[in-house]
Amino acid sequence: MHGTAVGDETKTSEANNRMSNGDTEAKDLAEQCARVNKKVYEFLNQKPRNERVGNVQRMTRESLGVIGEALERYTLSELSFSYNGGKDCLVLLILYLAALHTHSTKTSTPLPPTLRSVYIVSPNPFTSVTSFVQRSSHQYHLSLSQYHKPMREAFSAYLSDHPEVKAIFVGTRRTDPHGGSLTHFDMTDKNWPKFMRIHPVIDWHYAEIWGFIRELEVEYCELYDLGYTSLGGTDDTHPNPALKKQDGEEGYRPAYELVEDEEERLGRDR
Repeated sequence: MHGTAVGDETKTSEANNRMSNGDTEAKDLAEQCARVNKKVYEFLNQKPRNERVGNVQRMTRESLGVIGEALERYTLSELSFSYNGGKDCLVLLILYLAALHTHSTKTSTPLPPTLRSVYIVSPNPFTSVTSFVQRSSHQYHLSLSQYHKPMREAFSAYLSDHPEVKAIFVGTRRTDPHGGSLTHFDMTDKNWPKFMRIHPVIDWHYAEIWGFIRELEVEYCELYDLGYTSLGGTDDTHPNPALKKQDGEEGYRPAYELVEDEEERLGRDR
């Protein structure tokens, strides 16, 4: 299925900042989860004004169900969250926070002060990505362990440092490299450090990711407004040529104007 971004064309990153600016005052993780939960369910309780919004609502409910199942299978001390500031894991983080409030309320389980998470830093990271990760991890009360290693070695080091972790939420989608055959719950492959990978947004399309971000007015990394659609390092990531402005106008259109899933990684060398 190919979709188009949800929301009015006039929405901008300044509008997206509204959710962030209100949430930065949350005193702890529990309050932040409650605020995000309220925002998510206000969106879900709206009558969809078109098919596109309805699709985002449907995917949101499906992902919340997957996260809820994970919270039944594992304790919070056994769960972690892979975060790099990108759009997919940002959507997953918002959903995780919303689900944590529901689970905590239903089970009368108090939430910890911060949320266990791991950040595997890309080689040659963008300064704006680093800044956004720092800012958003503080905003959402993440206890972020950083590793400057290749992914396999980084997860091995992380699990060595945190041996109680049994499962990690990952923002992989079906159209990502190696994402085609994944399910909601997959053990790591042979020769990888052993943990359960949880993929609540595996079946989301690109346009649905941006639909969620813009409908809920979630702050995102500024590179997306400059035509970047998939973020890696400065040596292998460029503005997406499919978003290059036409008729002699300089620059690139924002990431949320891209339509086709297959064009998402046109700005990546690998």
